[in-house]
Amino acid sequence: MAAVTKLHPASALPGGDSTREKLLDVAGRVFADRGYYAATVRDICAQAGSNVAAVNYHFRDKLGLYTEVLHRSIKASHVEAMRSAFDQEGPPEKILRAVIRARLEGACRGDLAHQQLRILLHELTQPTPALKRILREVSQPIYERMLKVVGALIRLPADSDTTRLCAHSIMGQIMLYALAGPLFERVWPEFGLTPERADRIAEHIANFSLAYLREVGGKRRSGASSLGTGRRK
Repeated sequence: MAAVTKLHPASALPGGDSTREKLLDVAGRVFADRGYYAATVRDICAQAGSNVAAVNYHFRDKLGLYTEVLHRSIKASHVEAMRSAFDQEGPPEKILRAVIRARLEGACRGDLAHQQLRILLHELTQPTPALKRILREVSQPIYERMLKVVGALIRLPADSDTTRLCAHSIMGQIMLYALAGPLFERVWPEFGLTPERADRIAEHIANFSLAYLREVGGKRRSGASSLGTGRRK
């Protein structure tokens, strides 16, 4: 029979919140280095100067700890700022610019951004149940809102293939800078994702993307006009 892990009361776990944060700091580095499956709770606790009971108490188990590391990484990506950008009043172009800027501002947090990339690479080769939950709770709602904004710009339904392709192109540009910073530093030694450079990149991505979206939207408008006058598209 498997041994039952006994959860310790808070009073038996010195450090409280500081212990929890230390475990998250160390776990983030270990999971980024080894991936979820190769990392061990015992090693994480040893590096954090804690015991296995602390993980059981604060996170229930290894998967709970890993899920919280992913949540922490998502928070560093300025998810709340992106949600606020989507919530603001104004034309779709203004909203799109604000969303792009918010995401790139999150990428300026160097160490966490690098850690996020390395964890993602592990997830691509060995997916975990935690990623599915993060995608469902965080990524999917943001993706759907992006589709609505892009659809409004090109006058197509949010779920059309063209809308999705346009949204993916914009998101791909953002993620290239947000997650591939360490790679850029190798091929572009002067590159550094400072807040000032992030603003410049955000402006470039927005201008570059909107130029095409306006063209698509313009064709949709002229097509609708032709139909309205009885001429074929």
